[in-house]
Amino acid sequence: MSTEAPRVELTPAAGELLRKLREAHGPLMFHQSGGCCDGSSPMCYPEGEFRTGDSDVLLASLAVEGVTEPIGFWMSKSQYEVWSHTRLIVDVVEGRGGGFSLEAPEGVRFLIRSRMLGT
Repeated sequence: MSTEAPRVELTPAAGELLRKLREAHGPLMFHQSGGCCDGSSPMCYPEGEFRTGDSDVLLASLAVEGVTEPIGFWMSKSQYEVWSHTRLIVDVVEGRGGGFSLEAPEGVRFLIRSRMLGT
């Protein structure tokens, strides 16, 4: 059994919101933005709506209680090189984000909190 900390984890609030979004939209995925308009936010899409390719890395397949399939968490390789030493924690905060993420109509947005690996 591995004792290594997960690369990506969810707060309870994020898990609750993901259950709601899954019920409304079907299987889900995340892609961690590299900045620009959406300010480096984790963007949640229906699975497969955001096309990933050789320039992306699958960091985690997130298990959410009450959701049958894992939720993939993707990031571009170039951004991963910068963030590779961190553990990403997906949380939810009040307010709308600046992108096309599924939670926008809910009046909340996903937010990344991070810790150095090993802490």
